Amino acid sequence: MNKRRDFLKASGALALTSLLKPSNIFANSLAKKPIGLQLYSVREDMKEDPQGTLRMVASIGYKSLEAANYADGKVYGMEPVFFKNYIQDLGMKLRSAHVGGPRTYDPAKKEEALDWWKKAADDHKIMGAKYLIKPSMPIPTTLKELDVWCEYYNAIGEITKKSGLQFGFHNHAREFEAIEGKIMMDHMIAYTDPKLVCFELDVYWAQKGGQDPVDYLEKYAGRFPVVHIKDEEEIGASGTLDFKAIFEAAYKQGMKDYFVEVERYNFEPLESVKQSFDYLNKASYVK
Repeated sequence: MNKRRDFLKASGALALTSLLKPSNIFANSLAKKPIGLQLYSVREDMKEDPQGTLRMVASIGYKSLEAANYADGKVYGMEPVFFKNYIQDLGMKLRSAHVGGPRTYDPAKKEEALDWWKKAADDHKIMGAKYLIKPSMPIPTTLKELDVWCEYYNAIGEITKKSGLQFGFHNHAREFEAIEGKIMMDHMIAYTDPKLVCFELDVYWAQKGGQDPVDYLEKYAGRFPVVHIKDEEEIGASGTLDFKAIFEAAYKQGMKDYFVEVERYNFEPLESVKQSFDYLNKASYVK
């Protein structure tokens, strides 16, 4: 049995104990803050034991989830109704999901691409999601190419709106590079319909891209209903992001949900997301 499986097994026993003794290490399961988790943070654990990992995430205290695995109409291999009921029984809900969709976009095959998004929207509506997020895209070389993507995103937004979901786009650092003298992220925000397309600001990648995430939250108030709370490793570990200022600006501009995402770790992934939860749970500026 490998190290990760050992950790899951031991942690699962602790989680069971926590149901009987709220004072132990998993007392955070009683926390009232709606701290969310992007499940990519525990991606390898979700591959090995998705249901057990979800139990652990719930026992840590996370209340809302953002999925990062959708294929053949299933999430982490589970049918939408089963997934919704399973996490609901754990006291959690799915608020958002990263779904890639067709990697490239050919306007000549627009209807085929939009059919994919309609199916994704319908499946995630069953699970109770509010946001359907495209996590990345090929970086265009011209603004004309970027405009084609913006038109595509508006069309996806029309599709998801009919299913009661909001379509959005998640940034990495490269979206803050200039294309023909215009910052890509700025152009995307300006050339997408705010009624159809929102943005999920990843504060870590914004800073890595040379921008102050607080400035973006203030400059484009209302366009970021969802936010990725991320650091170099565990939340607060680097000391380079001003999370107090970020949260204050995010709330002010209309943030509805935020999700912890840990991509690199000092510990086992579940321990890293627990430490990240604890950091935010203790922070007075996090509601």
